[in-house]
Amino acid sequence: MKVKLMSHTTIAVGALIFGALVLGACGESDLDRGLSGAAIGAGAGAVGGVIVGEPLAGAAIGGAVGGATGVLTDPSQIDLGDTFW
Repeated sequence: MKVKLMSHTTIAVGALIFGALVLGACGESDLDRGLSGAAIGAGAGAVGGVIVGEPLAGAAIGGAVGGATGVLTDPSQIDLGDTFW
C-alpha cells in the first residue's frame, strides 16, 4: 500500500505563510514592522526554498510577503513586542 505524503512545495508554502503571518510584524512603526517582517519572511522563505531546491526564490517571496504583512497590519492586530533596535 502506497501512502501519499504532502509535497515539499505544499510544506514550504504552508511554513512560509505561517511564518509570515505569525512572525512577520514586530515593532510599532510601519518601518519597523516592514523591515522585521521582511527579514523574518526572507529567513523562513529561504528555509522553505531549500526544501524545494530554490532558496533564493523562497527568500525573495518570503521577504515580500513578510514585509507586506508588516506594513499592512496594525500593531493592535499582530503585536509581538518591541524590536531589539
